[in-house]
Amino acid sequence: MTLPIDYRLDAILDVLERHPRALLVAEPGAGKTTRVPLALLEASWCRQGGRLLLLEPRRVAARLAAGFMAEQLGERVGETVGYRMRGESRVGPSTRLEVVTQGVLTRMLQEDPMLEGVAGVIFDEFHERSLEADLGLALTLDAQQGLREELRLLVMSATLDVDALLGVLGEATPVIDCPGRSFAVETRYRSLSGREDAAAQQARVLLEGLEQQAGDALVILPGVAEIRRLARALGDRAPRLAVLELHGRLPLEAQRRALRPDPDGRRRVVLATAIAESSVTVDGVRLVVDAGQERVPVFQPRTGLTRLETRRVNRASADQRRGRAGRQGPGLCLRLWAEEQPLVPHGEPEILQADLAPLAFELARWGITDPRRLAWITPPPAAALAAGRDLLARLGVLDEAYLLTPLGRACVRWPTHPRLAVMLERADEFEARPLACALVALLEGRGLDGERDLERALQARVDTPGEHRQWQRDAERLARVAGVALRVTRLAPLGELLALAYPERVAQRLEPGRFRLAGGGLATLPERHPLAHAELLVAAELDGQASGARIFRAVALSRARLEALYPECGEWRASLEWSDAQGRLVGEQVRGLGAVVLARKPLARLPPEAVRRALLEALRRRGLPQDDELRQLQGRAALLRRVLGEAWPDWSDKALLESLEAWLGPHLAGMTRLEAVERLPLARLLLDGLDWPLRSRLDALAPLRLAVPSGASHRVDYTPCLADKPPVLAVKLQECFGWQASPRVAEGREAVLLHLLSPARRPLQVTADLASFWANGYPEVRREMRGRYPKHPWPEDPTTAEATARTRRRR
Repeated sequence: MTLPIDYRLDAILDVLERHPRALLVAEPGAGKTTRVPLALLEASWCRQGGRLLLLEPRRVAARLAAGFMAEQLGERVGETVGYRMRGESRVGPSTRLEVVTQGVLTRMLQEDPMLEGVAGVIFDEFHERSLEADLGLALTLDAQQGLREELRLLVMSATLDVDALLGVLGEATPVIDCPGRSFAVETRYRSLSGREDAAAQQARVLLEGLEQQAGDALVILPGVAEIRRLARALGDRAPRLAVLELHGRLPLEAQRRALRPDPDGRRRVVLATAIAESSVTVDGVRLVVDAGQERVPVFQPRTGLTRLETRRVNRASADQRRGRAGRQGPGLCLRLWAEEQPLVPHGEPEILQADLAPLAFELARWGITDPRRLAWITPPPAAALAAGRDLLARLGVLDEAYLLTPLGRACVRWPTHPRLAVMLERADEFEARPLACALVALLEGRGLDGERDLERALQARVDTPGEHRQWQRDAERLARVAGVALRVTRLAPLGELLALAYPERVAQRLEPGRFRLAGGGLATLPERHPLAHAELLVAAELDGQASGARIFRAVALSRARLEALYPECGEWRASLEWSDAQGRLVGEQVRGLGAVVLARKPLARLPPEAVRRALLEALRRRGLPQDDELRQLQGRAALLRRVLGEAWPDWSDKALLESLEAWLGPHLAGMTRLEAVERLPLARLLLDGLDWPLRSRLDALAPLRLAVPSGASHRVDYTPCLADKPPVLAVKLQECFGWQASPRVAEGREAVLLHLLSPARRPLQVTADLASFWANGYPEVRREMRGRYPKHPWPEDPTTAEATARTRRRR
């Protein structure tokens, strides 16, 4: 079968023969994932230089793509085409094309920056902008520029920000476009009621759609729980349908079965997560039911916790999903939301919302202390990267220069999160390396759903490994790295192991079921939980809420063990907190780990540095004062950053609160009360820290006042710009006579929203297009207002009339 990409293969081969880098923008259904890599195997540079790496963002897609390409060659996976991912590999001595998940590339680069034996690297579905893809591209570019100029690099996707990528790859990088093959897709909106079970409504919409549209159906839902609820809701209502699941937790054969026609000839209903959005193609689909949601992990730097958020899908993803219905014929897409529901244009890159501790670890391993030395499409946010580095320093992995310590270098061998690598590396201190391997396999696995007791879950796997095959494979893989047999004889050091990986999640009981985390937050357990009365525990999993987080899995920890693990528990230090009840700083000397206090005594004096930290933390909790001068400045900066680019600072509340130490901390000398901090001229402090080239242009680009035709000047309100809205100028209508068009700011790129007022200063019209208002809206306003305000001018042609702030001139 001929695919659209087949007509571009010669151009791709020719471009990569002459250039080391290229971009391929191929619409969904073009066939880029499976046709391009096989064609590149025949290129001269590939035959001479070694094998190709094809990076896929998901394990499901990697397995399925490798299997499909092997079938095209009439071979089995592991011959010419193989795949490699963490804990699973099917490659052989004759493998020339390896489909790998994105983290595998980073590991290969770290172990061999030259990528010996690799002729080219292909990034597929790059528009998903995973953290590992961004890091992998940055490291590959660094290796290509410094070590392997002949290494080929191809970035491909259905929707790419070409300008941003060219800024990283070089403006001379060739760009190849390939249209997809799609048929007309009718789109209908079916908003669900909040008063009825969502799965029941989804089932009803799906069955109605199957009656109206031929072919198989693809239902895209945010997660596995929603998939299973809908499968139960369908139940026996559709006995002639083959209801199949498609998600990353399934074994390979079940994933393949979801993509193949039903052997009994039934119509298929494939219930899938977002992997069906772009990573895999489900043949036969003519009906798509889109729940309009996605589940993404969002990291909170202040708490060190990651929370899975279910959010509205973005417009680009919704369009990708819709296109799945039109691959093989005219289709129907049923969207389970109201048509007027706004969608953001694109999703955020993962680097902006992820835990950056793994990134900080990889940068240190690469020898990078300043991330600006690498080429990033989206640079890592400073606050999140600092939080990641702080964690690694607390774990003993990084030194003060952000380079790996001896412990950090030892952790390199473990293919896991740095937290868990520290646990595995230090487990020998308790003669518990096999237990650590078993525990990490459990924590990283996907089989803990519904199991709240971590000890019981681990014991069950140790006692009956044959019933938990995936856990057993993962644990044995780690045990091989450790060079030990997977023989777990006791679970006694479980709390100590978890405390090594999660020091900020050590928790102290305040009252039954209520705990203070070492990181500073609060966490809760049901009062009937067996650990609700424990003096100390370690939370292995929380729900990610900044305050009052729920503890899902935890293990008890003794005071003696905590003090043995962390010697700093024996050192007295000053602790200061702002007391809202007392209206002042309250200080004492404490001994413990972070906010977990094992002993306390009075404090003789307040150390200045501790006072500064306590005041900043109090302000961070309370939020910035609602000072008008500050809000206006924030709005002006937000407007210029949005319109003119990221050279202008991010002065949003979130950014300022995260960076208080940098811009506000130096000005707190001698202060001990929060009211004194709030009285500081915060806007002036920000302006004083602004680079002079920007400071000198600020008033011209975003003036505080605008002159109007009457000769007066009026204040511009920039606070709406904090919500990405235009600035506002409130002015009497008569003062605008003579203006041909709305005033503009930011080099003329942003129209000011005019609030045109009556002589009594009541709103008459809101417009950002004054010319249109004069032509279309003003005549009606004039008819209504002439009788009400006869002493004020209401000329027929306001564009030529004389502006005034007063009534008519006396004769």
